[in-house]
Amino acid sequence: MNALQQISQPTARLLLALIFIVSGYGKIAGYAGTQAYMEAMGVPGMLLPLVIALELVGGLAILVGWKTRAIAFLLAGFSVVSGLLFHFNPDDQIQMIMLMKNVAIAGGFLLLVAHGAGAYSLDNRRA
Repeated sequence: MNALQQISQPTARLLLALIFIVSGYGKIAGYAGTQAYMEAMGVPGMLLPLVIALELVGGLAILVGWKTRAIAFLLAGFSVVSGLLFHFNPDDQIQMIMLMKNVAIAGGFLLLVAHGAGAYSLDNRRA
């Protein structure tokens, strides 16, 4: 593994994880509003604690490189499903851009599924 890979892998994990960690905390801070938004979009609000747990625990796991392939697979699926549920609106260009953002994030996670967490990770220490 060359020096560029050793630096880019943990940096990529940080950048992918950051949006989920920040979003998870944001959902805690705005719990009632997030729950109402979910319900307005046809998603049961009782799922919000699971969403928060997935975003926070999953984001932190990706950050430190723990169970990376499995967590990345779950977050890739979550990104696509939540994008389709909350952003699929062909008549609204901004929402379609948001959907494509989710699809791109899923692509980044699938690269982690394929290649693993890299040198600086808990997964690598266990290997």
